[in-house]
Amino acid sequence: MNSKTRVITALEHKEADRVPCDYWAVAALTERLKTRLGFTDTEQLLKYFQVDLRVVAGAQYIGPELKTYPDGRTEDVWGVVRKPVTVSGPGFQQTYLELAESPLAAMQTVREIERYQHWPSPDWWNYAGIAADCRRHSGYAVVNAGDRLDRTAQLKTAMYLRGVEQIMLDLAERPALVEAIIRKIVAYFVEYNRRVFQAAEGNIDIFMMGDDFGTQQGLLCSVAMWRKFFKPGFKQFVEVAHRYGIRVMHHTCGSVRKLIPDFIECGLDILQSLQPRAAGMNLSELKREFGKDLCFHGSIDIQRTLPYGTTEDVRNEVKDRMEAGKPQGGFIIGTAHNIQADTPLENVLALFDAYGEYGQY
Repeated sequence: MNSKTRVITALEHKEADRVPCDYWAVAALTERLKTRLGFTDTEQLLKYFQVDLRVVAGAQYIGPELKTYPDGRTEDVWGVVRKPVTVSGPGFQQTYLELAESPLAAMQTVREIERYQHWPSPDWWNYAGIAADCRRHSGYAVVNAGDRLDRTAQLKTAMYLRGVEQIMLDLAERPALVEAIIRKIVAYFVEYNRRVFQAAEGNIDIFMMGDDFGTQQGLLCSVAMWRKFFKPGFKQFVEVAHRYGIRVMHHTCGSVRKLIPDFIECGLDILQSLQPRAAGMNLSELKREFGKDLCFHGSIDIQRTLPYGTTEDVRNEVKDRMEAGKPQGGFIIGTAHNIQADTPLENVLALFDAYGEYGQY
C-alpha cells in the first residue's frame, strides 16, 4: 500500500496497513534534522520519516510589484506590511514575518473598504505549473495548502488587514465593516482556489485552509458571531473544493469544539490541529462524538511534551493518541502545529519512531 492509498483509506474511515503520518515543522528545525541525519534535501527527510502527505503551494505570483523597504519590511498581496523578526538559540536561527502595518486600520466606512486599491485579483497568478508540481509527488497524498501567511482564511486575513484588536472590536461594534471586508476576502479566495483546482487536473487530494478560531480556553468569538460572519464563507470554500472531488482540511488552533457541528454541517472532511492542551480538544472524546462524520489530523503536543518532555514521554503520548484515533480509520497522526526550532532532536526522532511502532494495524 503506497502513501496515497493509505491516506485515502483513512479518509474513507477504514483501517489501512498503518495510520498515515504527517510532518509539520519550522524551517530551522528541518535544517537541524537534515544536518543530524546527513541529508541534503527535505524530500530525503520526509521519506526517512515515512511521511505520507506532500504539500504543494499553488500558483506563481505574477502580479504588480510588491513593495520592499530598506529596513527589511515587505508588502504582501493584500497590501499588509510585515517585518522580519529573528529568534535564535543554540544551534538554530529562525526568522518570522510579523505584522507591521494594517492598511485598513483607520478606515471608518464601508465605502472606504470597497474602494481600497490593493484588493488582490486572481489574475495576479500564473496557474500553469500546478498540475506538474502535483505530479512530482506521485504515490503520495497531495495537499494544496498555500503559503502559511496567505492560506485560505477569513478572520486571519481580516486581522492582518484591519489589525487584530480592531477587527475583534468591529465584530461587536461595526458589523457592516466586517461584512464588507469578509465579502472581499471570500470572493478572492473562492475564485483563486477554483482556478488552482482547475489547473491541477485532478491531482490534488486535499485542500487545506487555515483560520484560527480558538484560544487555549475557548472561542475567539461567540458561536452566533461565527455563524453570522464566517460560516457562509467557510461553506463556500468547502463547496468549491468538493466540486472538483477534493477533500477539505481545516487548520485551527485552540478550543473549537463548539464549532465542530457547524464544520460538519458545512461539509468539512478533516479537522486539523487538535491542540491537546486546549479545552475540550481531547482526541478520544472528539473521535467518539464526531468520528463518524469527520476525520482528524494532528493531536501531538508541541507546547510541553515535544519541547520539554523525555523521549519516553513522547512515545507514551503517541501510544495514547494511536489508541484513541486508530479504530475505524479517520485519523492522520501529526503534531498540533509546527515543531519549533529549539525542540530536542531526540524527541523528534522518537516521535516518528513511535508513529511506526504504534501505528500498525
